[in-house]
Amino acid sequence: MKFVFYTHSLISDWNHGNAHFLRGVMRDLVSRGHEAVALEPADSWSRCSLVAERGGAAITDFHRAFPELRTKIYTGACDHEAETGDADVVVVHEWTDPALVARIGRIRRDGGRFVLAFHDTHHRAVSRGSELASLDLGDYDLVLAFGETLRQRYLRAGWGRQVVTWHEAADDRLFRPLPEVERTNDLLWVGNWGDGERSDEIMTYLVGPVRQLGIRAAVRGVRYPAEAIELLRDAGIDYGGWIANADVPRAFAGSRLTVHIPRRPYVQALAGIPTIRVFEALACGIPLVSAPWQDSEGLFRPGQDFLFARSEGEMTQHLRAILSDPALAAALSASGLETIRARHTCRHRVDELLSILAGLGRTPLRETAA
Repeated sequence: MKFVFYTHSLISDWNHGNAHFLRGVMRDLVSRGHEAVALEPADSWSRCSLVAERGGAAITDFHRAFPELRTKIYTGACDHEAETGDADVVVVHEWTDPALVARIGRIRRDGGRFVLAFHDTHHRAVSRGSELASLDLGDYDLVLAFGETLRQRYLRAGWGRQVVTWHEAADDRLFRPLPEVERTNDLLWVGNWGDGERSDEIMTYLVGPVRQLGIRAAVRGVRYPAEAIELLRDAGIDYGGWIANADVPRAFAGSRLTVHIPRRPYVQALAGIPTIRVFEALACGIPLVSAPWQDSEGLFRPGQDFLFARSEGEMTQHLRAILSDPALAAALSASGLETIRARHTCRHRVDELLSILAGLGRTPLRETAA
């Protein structure tokens, strides 16, 4: 089958986590013998920000890291009828321009022979519901929502014909343990500032514990204001700015543990959605301690796959325990990795997607061995 993905960006993961998952899904589809191509707008905020910060070399590095991925950059003059004309499946990400969301729906209504899916991987449905309500999804065959609470939001609002839960997951061909890498750092957190949606939590679950323990810690991510960078450095935390997602597994391998600090809208309104960083970290076999969120869908085994910290004191206690107890660290690493490999890889999500399509009457082509 031919899959066409409309995304904010496949090339850039600068403050754009959906690129992580989409790359893994496309790579798995290609490995099975399907065709996959991503379209992204010429004015993609993420890609333009990446080039402004890192130059064209970052784009070259993407193509070197993912040679099997096909992407096209489109402008306002793009012939989307032609781009989707031979597609079997078209997936449109929720950050796509609303006018284009509607246009692709009309193409489907006016004779498009593809299955048309809308893919939501953000909290706008609850934090800025009017924006989602204004989208024209009447001609879409289904909505792929990255958590059950988000699926329920769509159902209550009457958005979309059929809504299914399709969680993110780790590309475990990329995110995997690298035991040959020397561990020279105690703690690494990979996460963006988050528009103030977790600024207090960063202080509570990262800065405070690191300062108390006096450990070697580093942060990689973007959009940190100068005052936040200064707070990190005052606590002895090395701030390194953006890191390409393809380089994160090696960075995790060089550290003894990591933390997860979810954004407030997910904690307060979208229970059960941990975001992709948890899947990727556990796939690398690195011990993880998480700030509070509710695993309402039973994705993991809290206390076994990772530890929850409900306060700054608990975070400090857990970090100290892992750093001082190699057996505890090894047990967490093994358990988290086991859960990812059993349930949460991009292969699992492609299996789910193909099953959904089969339920709609789309039978996939015979797949080749990966």
